[in-house]
Amino acid sequence: MRLFSRILGRIIFFVLCLITILGCRSEKNEKPNIVLILVDDLGFSDLGCYGSEISTPNIDRLAENGLRFTSFYNSARCCPTRASLLTGLYPHQAGMGAMTTGDPQSVEKGPYQGYLNNSCVTLAEVLNNAGYNTFMSGKWHVGEEHPQWPMDRGFNDYYGLISGAAHYFDIRQTKQPGIVRHFAKANEEYMPPNENWYMTDAITDNAVQMLEKYGADNKPFFLYLAYTAPHWPLHAWPEDIKRYRGKYMIGWDRLRMERFQRQQRMNLFDKPLILSPRDSIVPAWEALDQSKKEEMDLKMAVYAAQIECMDRGVGKVLNKIRQLQKMDNTLIIFLSDNGGCGEGGVFGRDFWGNGAPPGGPDGYHNYGMAWANASNTPFRKYKQYTHEGGILTPFIAHWPAVVKEKGQISHQPAHIVDIMVTICDIAAVKYPETYNGRQIQPLVGKSLMPIFSGLMREEHEQLCWEHIGSVAIRKGDWKLVASRNQPWELYDMSVDRTELNNLVNVYPQVAQELRQDWIVWAKQCGVKVPVKN
Repeated sequence: MRLFSRILGRIIFFVLCLITILGCRSEKNEKPNIVLILVDDLGFSDLGCYGSEISTPNIDRLAENGLRFTSFYNSARCCPTRASLLTGLYPHQAGMGAMTTGDPQSVEKGPYQGYLNNSCVTLAEVLNNAGYNTFMSGKWHVGEEHPQWPMDRGFNDYYGLISGAAHYFDIRQTKQPGIVRHFAKANEEYMPPNENWYMTDAITDNAVQMLEKYGADNKPFFLYLAYTAPHWPLHAWPEDIKRYRGKYMIGWDRLRMERFQRQQRMNLFDKPLILSPRDSIVPAWEALDQSKKEEMDLKMAVYAAQIECMDRGVGKVLNKIRQLQKMDNTLIIFLSDNGGCGEGGVFGRDFWGNGAPPGGPDGYHNYGMAWANASNTPFRKYKQYTHEGGILTPFIAHWPAVVKEKGQISHQPAHIVDIMVTICDIAAVKYPETYNGRQIQPLVGKSLMPIFSGLMREEHEQLCWEHIGSVAIRKGDWKLVASRNQPWELYDMSVDRTELNNLVNVYPQVAQELRQDWIVWAKQCGVKVPVKN
């Protein structure tokens, strides 16, 4: 009898193991849906879950039920980040070392050609070949000419802005005469209506429609949702602006401190760090007269309103995914293309100079360096720079089927080149060596899956940057960085995340070795900017 019981017990154990294995295999073979949300010019501390006072409940819930990163890097600016995000390569390798328009760049094909080259593949091309429905709503900004549009690079459907930043209410109105902004629906030029139309809402609504169209069948889907918000111009709905009007009369000094204190209370960082000082060219808030304070309060109120509207849009997209009953097996990634934008001088710029206030369609403003300094709390510098304030992004991963420990925070360094590798990993897709007869460059990233699963992963040997002369290399805890035409600075990131204690003269040998490593990388990627020091 005992022998029979043991045999029966083993049989039952074997059957249960077999059921578990088959169940896991079935789940593994069910390819996850992927939603990649990229926002524009959002600073590190501009979300509630990263210390902000701005209302972002939908994004905060993703963080509450998912995973936040505190050391996730982008490529300092719109086009380079988008190129790396889509291809898994450094921007120069993909042909986007600078910008599509607006910046001096080589007209020759190569690292600075201004559109994606033919030796890279996009996420959409890889996933489309693997049986995914691929669709995009939002800002493209990696190729102005029609052969470089989204549906030429693997997307099944598209709605959005082909070009860079544009008027939120009417894209016919541009920053200055002669600038053209291309907008597309599917693969055709499209002119949105100029009444009762707002860019952020239109991007959201079309994403929801695409989910209705492509998300209900049995094929997995990939949605690339790329908002222009909160990039300038400062345009928002009046009712959204009203909720923030007057809240920023506390000024940027107090705002930075309050955000930093919230970050500390939520234990956002694993080690103590020091809030960087106010930028040296930004005056103390109390030095401003009342009129200037009211002007700057309005600018920040509009900026906050843009973010709240974007968050509301994210909520609508998430609700549609829930309605489709696809949330559990959908990986949602949220990030920004660069740090807060310090363009326009200390107080921002009125591009049209017509006296119209920020917020409505008759003005064209940005919020300036003083508020950008607050957006990037606790770090230094801004968009375009390779100091932490320019290249760190809030990064959230939400995937109930895999990210089991809710609200966890990862401090492991990661980079946007990791996203292609990660998506190939989770979708069980082989990254191609050739595509349509073209030789494809190998990937440089590492999968984020170990981090999603709560594990430590092997670190990058090094991470490197260059954008219009700002350069950096991070290797382990050391970071060597230089702004355009400025000397190298060396920081120990294990104790100095806010880059306040320059050690370049204390450890000259370390600096020299890192500089040589950066030069090797630069030559491999075709970086043309010389570094003289």
